[in-house]
Amino acid sequence: MKASEIREMSRDELMQKEKALVEELFNFKFQHAMGQLDNTMRIRQVKRELARVKTIFNELSKG
Repeated sequence: MKASEIREMSRDELMQKEKALVEELFNFKFQHAMGQLDNTMRIRQVKRELARVKTIFNELSKG
């Protein structure tokens, strides 16, 4: 998801997206530890998307 798409979301949507990404990241880390994860690049993608969401949410909170 691009930053421009994230900026169009409301605060509630951002909070829900953040919660979903944290849960998804936890699940991927767990699968990776158990040796069941096929696409390990997805962990990196989720981390970056989570960082984008948090950054934009902080920008909205300050502004």
